[in-house]
Amino acid sequence: MKWSGYNNLEELSEVDDAGLDTLKRRIGLAGFVVICFLVLIVSRLWFLQVHRGAEYKGRADNNRVRVSEVAAPRGNILDIKGREMVTNRPSFNVVLVREDSNDVDTLIKKLATALELDISVLWDKLREADGKPRHIPIRLLEDVDWQTLAYVENHNQEFPGIRIEAIPSRVYHYQDVAAHAIGYLGEISKKELAARDPEIYSGGDLIGKMGLERLHEQDLRGEKGSSSSEVNARGFEQQLLKNIEPLPGNDIQLTLDAELQKVAEDLMAAGDKAGAVVAMEVKTGRMLVMASNPVLPLSQFVGGISHKNWNALLDNEKHPLINKTVQAMYPPASTYKMMTAMAGLATGVITPETVFYCPGYYRFAGRRYHCWKRGGHGAVDLKRAISESCDVYFYQVGLKVGVDNLAKMAGKFGLGHRSGIDMEHEKGGLTPTKAWKEKKYGKKWQEGETLSIAIGQGFNLVTPLQICLMTATIANGGTRYKPQIIEKVSDPDGHVLSQFEPIIGNQMGGEKVFLKKIQQAMEEVIHGRRGTARKVRIKGLTIAGKTGTAQVVRLKQYRHLKEEDIPYKYRDHAWFTCYAPADDPEIAVTVLVEHGLHGGSGAGPVARAMLEVYFAERIEAYAEEEKNKKK
Repeated sequence: MKWSGYNNLEELSEVDDAGLDTLKRRIGLAGFVVICFLVLIVSRLWFLQVHRGAEYKGRADNNRVRVSEVAAPRGNILDIKGREMVTNRPSFNVVLVREDSNDVDTLIKKLATALELDISVLWDKLREADGKPRHIPIRLLEDVDWQTLAYVENHNQEFPGIRIEAIPSRVYHYQDVAAHAIGYLGEISKKELAARDPEIYSGGDLIGKMGLERLHEQDLRGEKGSSSSEVNARGFEQQLLKNIEPLPGNDIQLTLDAELQKVAEDLMAAGDKAGAVVAMEVKTGRMLVMASNPVLPLSQFVGGISHKNWNALLDNEKHPLINKTVQAMYPPASTYKMMTAMAGLATGVITPETVFYCPGYYRFAGRRYHCWKRGGHGAVDLKRAISESCDVYFYQVGLKVGVDNLAKMAGKFGLGHRSGIDMEHEKGGLTPTKAWKEKKYGKKWQEGETLSIAIGQGFNLVTPLQICLMTATIANGGTRYKPQIIEKVSDPDGHVLSQFEPIIGNQMGGEKVFLKKIQQAMEEVIHGRRGTARKVRIKGLTIAGKTGTAQVVRLKQYRHLKEEDIPYKYRDHAWFTCYAPADDPEIAVTVLVEHGLHGGSGAGPVARAMLEVYFAERIEAYAEEEKNKKK
């Protein structure tokens, strides 16, 4: 019995040892697993809190803190006398931040109903924003009125993700005056955004789309500020944390005279005229007026122009989208005759006393080339040829000079070349040569074509600015200045960054001695007994000028109709260009009225009214002096 018990105890001991070993192994395994979990947890915590702690802290802050860009006020635009033409005002937009809205579909429906908007317009705005980050605001409604602003603010809890954005908006103190020169703003496109510095521009920014707003975007835009706010889970602002004020853009002072510009545009609009008025200082190159009619309706571009209004501008037969001062080209007509005369004098083929007989036509190569005066002018010298605009005289001078010499002389006065003015898409015009036609059409020049060129028809094309530049060069004795439209650029503190200085484009040589004869003949145009612009005369002011009637198309079926019965688009263009005072020139004025028929009657009155305003004090002083003489 004793032995048997011992064996049982021994077996039990062996069993207990085996179980204990198993238990130890299990405990060890469990401990290892626990340690592994702890290591994993600690590693994960280290990874999240140390290795990527800054990143996740930033994400948390982004959920809690909203950083918004603050648009900078664009620089002001002033006229030559410091009068404000374009400044800024606060504008309020309704915007959507998609990351703050869980149900955009429902939100858009509610917003469209509440504000009585067409839901398709809102969806179009959303589709345009496809691909943009969800935190970038999308403008749904721009430049809202106070009633809409108050409604959205008072019901903001009903529209999660909808915010009111305050940005500077342009104010045009002279309405649409100088619209083509100033230009307008628009929201940056995807293509424009891709080409711009991402540190400066972002989606939704307003940038210059045309005119000086586009050309001087860098000067005018300023530097953005920022605003940091704490927001709740629904994206509503709780408190302002940090604010960095934006830096306004630079101010630009133009050489344009806003009041004189307004007079020009009002004169053109009064008769619903299409065309251009250009005025410049003859001794500096400062542009005082750059008026293109019809004007651009700048108010329609504030907040974005509608498709309806844009299509109306595109379909308008008078082409308001074209800046006709520099972008439209016309035959110069009789205003070109001074170039033919100068070429004749400079080459020696005529003298001021050379006489040609005008019977009302000139026969060349078996064909009659008519003068505008069917009965003829009789014996004509240089002064009479310019003052009465005799075509036959200039036909013969042109043939003797040749087309290449005509082009060479015209180029010295700025015709056929871009002037380099600070305006976009300037056209260079055309002064044809033999080589030009050979290259363009593969044909030789015909001498009969020179006759048309000599009187400003045929292939000749100019802009109104070029004719004004030509006139100013004649007036000042042969110095062609570069036309400039910027007087100065100043920073927000008033420090001048750049200042106007006259720039000489060309200084005529020995041929300038003939300009005196041209000037005298141009004075006869207004003050002569048979001058073609006698109606432009102003008591107390001597004026030198030239009329022109540019043929649009030669149609036999309209030859016997009264001028007012000819369809508008087939009527001749009317030119008048002048400078004053003739004895000491200050200003040159050029007027082009599309389909205005005659320079003296169609364009001359506009120039006359311009001179009356510019020289008002001188004219009043003369009238007072004459009144005193009669006492």
